[in-house]
Amino acid sequence: MGRMHANVYKQLPTAKLVACVDKNEETRSKYLEEFGLMAYATLEEMLAGEELDAIDICLPTYLHKDFSVRALEAGKHAFCEKPMAMNLAEADEMIAARDRSGKALMIGHCIRFWPEYALLKQIAEDGRYGQLLSLNLTRLAQFPSWSADNWLADETKAGGGVLDMHIHDTDFALYLLGQPSHISSVGNVDEKGPSYASTTFSYPNSFVHLEGGWNFPAETPFRMTFRANFESGAVFMDGGPMTIYEEGKKPFTPEFKKMEAQGGGNLSDLGGYYLELEYFVDRIQKGLPLEVVTAESSRETLKMVLEEIRQIKG
Repeated sequence: MGRMHANVYKQLPTAKLVACVDKNEETRSKYLEEFGLMAYATLEEMLAGEELDAIDICLPTYLHKDFSVRALEAGKHAFCEKPMAMNLAEADEMIAARDRSGKALMIGHCIRFWPEYALLKQIAEDGRYGQLLSLNLTRLAQFPSWSADNWLADETKAGGGVLDMHIHDTDFALYLLGQPSHISSVGNVDEKGPSYASTTFSYPNSFVHLEGGWNFPAETPFRMTFRANFESGAVFMDGGPMTIYEEGKKPFTPEFKKMEAQGGGNLSDLGGYYLELEYFVDRIQKGLPLEVVTAESSRETLKMVLEEIRQIKG
């Protein structure tokens, strides 16, 4: 993900990528070669050697709190990959550090910025097809065994597939519809932790079914889909491009700009990654508050996923 974000910053006309930190010497050499960056072994070395406005944290989840707090306490704005933290106490420490520093803290819930999902939210909010009746969100894949030191396989560092991967759809459901009146979650737990969730959020006039995880066989392709059914229309992104269906009209497919990524990630399109970091940089430069994603909303998402995990574990 660090390389994915580096690709974005190199394309953003309003940001300058100046340095990176990685404990692995080989990785530092690759960043120097690929991006022409100064590469440091520790955060402290980078802080001492560079003039920085913001720090982008793409580290294992169990390190998010520590490095976010250190960045904020050094007087830097902080962008931190999702999940926000391993637990609510850590999330609260991050918010407290933000408040003390007066700097921005944004968590990388990129699906809020993903063009197809952003359009779905717009459709639901403007009511063009009436009330949302039901929504299915799916996100699944093989276990991502390529993580550094295989940290994703350690529940104490990653929280399992439910916290690391399924959280995207939990976050989007909360972003779209707010807090549900009822939640019911079942799933699978294995040696890597809670690996799969099947959850239903109930609302007064609709419901959301969310399923996802990473306990599928090797070579299982990554799958990110949704099916939204409204009173007078439907919006699908189900194994193909987003398609909108209306009574009495031919289905149509909205067009979105594609930006190719290099060097990893499940998706070849920079889309949501670009838009979220563009938003982060723009808000900092204009001195405006974060609104699409706040630290508080990210804490609420973490709280909800932890409740899903509690129910799954029984």
